[in-house]
Amino acid sequence: MPATSRAASVPAALLLPEAFTVSARRALARADPRLGEVMRQVGPFRLSLKPLHSPFEALAESIVYQQLHGRAAATIFGRLCDRVGQGAGFTPEALLATPDTALREAGLSANKAAALKDLALKTREGAVPTLAEVHRLGDAELIERFTQVRGIGQWTVEMLLIFRLGRPDVLPVDDFAIRKGFMLMQGLKESPRPRDVLAHGERWRPWRTVASWYLWRSLELPQAQGTSGISEPKRPQSPQARKRKPRTSSSATGRKSP
Repeated sequence: MPATSRAASVPAALLLPEAFTVSARRALARADPRLGEVMRQVGPFRLSLKPLHSPFEALAESIVYQQLHGRAAATIFGRLCDRVGQGAGFTPEALLATPDTALREAGLSANKAAALKDLALKTREGAVPTLAEVHRLGDAELIERFTQVRGIGQWTVEMLLIFRLGRPDVLPVDDFAIRKGFMLMQGLKESPRPRDVLAHGERWRPWRTVASWYLWRSLELPQAQGTSGISEPKRPQSPQARKRKPRTSSSATGRKSP
C-alpha cells in the first residue's frame, strides 16, 4: 500500500482513548497490515491519560522530570511545590518570586532552575498558551508555542499531546523506542531514520498516536524481548536519553508509561 493512503478520518473534537473505535482499529489495520498484526499481538488499546489542568504546571513538571528516574524526580518536584506553592498556588508569579537558592535546595540543577524561570516568564507574558487556548490550538501550533520555552523540545510537547491531551495524530519519530518498535515490525537490521518512520507513518493518519502506542507496547512482546538490542527501551524515550546512562525517566510526565 502506498505511503499516502490513509486510515479512516476522525472528527477533530474527539480525543483518545474514546475516539478509537472498533471501525477505526480495522481501518488502521487495513492501512498497514504489519501494524495490524502488532495490534493483534499486543491486544486492546489501553492508553491512560493524566488530565491537564495547568499547562504551566505540566511543563514545569516535565522540566523537573527530564533525565531522572520517576521516583527521584517526584521527590524533587514535591520539594519544588513545597517552596513555590501547592495546587492552584503553583503559579508563574510564585515561581518567579522564589529565590534561585530555594530552587537549588529543592534539588534542581542550575539549568533546570533557569528553564523554570523562563517558563514562568513566558507564561506571564502570554507566550505559553492558557488551558483554554491549548484546547483550541492544533498540534503543530502547540509545538511551536511550547518549544519557545528553554528546556522544552518537540519530544516533550509530543508526550504532553499524547498522555495529557489525548491527541490522536501524534508520531514522535525522535523517540528511540518508537524507532526500535518500527525496526522490529518491519524486520530491519538497523534503526530507521526519523524521516523514514515519518514517511511510512503517513498511512497511519489520523491515528498516528495509536500506532505509536502499539510500537511502544510491541517491545514488551516475547519476540522483542529475545531480540538483541531491542529489549532495553519499552517506553517513550527521548533523544537526550540515548546520550546518558539508563537512569532516565521515560515519559514526559515521568509518572506513567504509555
